[in-house]
Amino acid sequence: MAALIFDSHCHYDDRAFDEDRYELLDRLLVNEGHTVDKMLHAAVDEKSSLFGIETAQRYENYYTSIGFHPEYADDVPDNYMELLTALYEKAEGTGKLRAVGEIGLDHHYEGYNAAKQTELFVSQVKFANEKGLPIIVHCRDATEECMRILSELRPAGVMHCFSGSAETAEEVVGLGMYVGFTGSLAFKNNKKAKRACEAVPIERLLLETDCPYMAPPPYRGERSESSMIAETAKVMAEVKGVTADEILRATNENACRLFGIAPFAR
Repeated sequence: MAALIFDSHCHYDDRAFDEDRYELLDRLLVNEGHTVDKMLHAAVDEKSSLFGIETAQRYENYYTSIGFHPEYADDVPDNYMELLTALYEKAEGTGKLRAVGEIGLDHHYEGYNAAKQTELFVSQVKFANEKGLPIIVHCRDATEECMRILSELRPAGVMHCFSGSAETAEEVVGLGMYVGFTGSLAFKNNKKAKRACEAVPIERLLLETDCPYMAPPPYRGERSESSMIAETAKVMAEVKGVTADEILRATNENACRLFGIAPFAR
């Protein structure tokens, strides 16, 4: 059977992969018996965006985004829109740029700069809309403000690593967006995520790792990687009352639709 997994949000530039990064990507994406059909790199800053652009040229079935993560808002230089434009121009030439992200709001840690985060988020959403690109949204402890901005600007995109309520998931879908779930969906006591997943139509669901984080059982606590999505798919399938293969195929097709990629093209 062909590989069905589309990891719609991964961070293979993380230091956790320094010792075996390309050996692992070769095994997952290229080698005989590979388990992953496609990946999308979620950028968090300029360096991460450049990694995605370079790696997308190395692998046919690896795509990338560009953007500045809200957690690093205080470190983003004042000319960040010039940098984003330069990254866009560099990535556009590869034909592999598929999103602006990971962008959004993060009010989790003390000392966050709410005003700078909002400015950064709004500017990047407007940029994505101008370029006709979907966004990858990071939203932690800032649901009301995040939903206000999304409702006003109406971008295409996905709410990544969804941890909100079923009601918020329905609001996200109502905006025409997708909802992404990581391995945390498979955590035994994560009833909230399962209720949210239940509320989202199958045609609006995405699967992701957020690797190296959020490994699902039986790998919980280990370094996450894209093949582990198979375990998350089993749990999502139970929630939705279908087979795991149906979930993998549907979420692959959904990601391709959102990010403008031909499904199962290889």
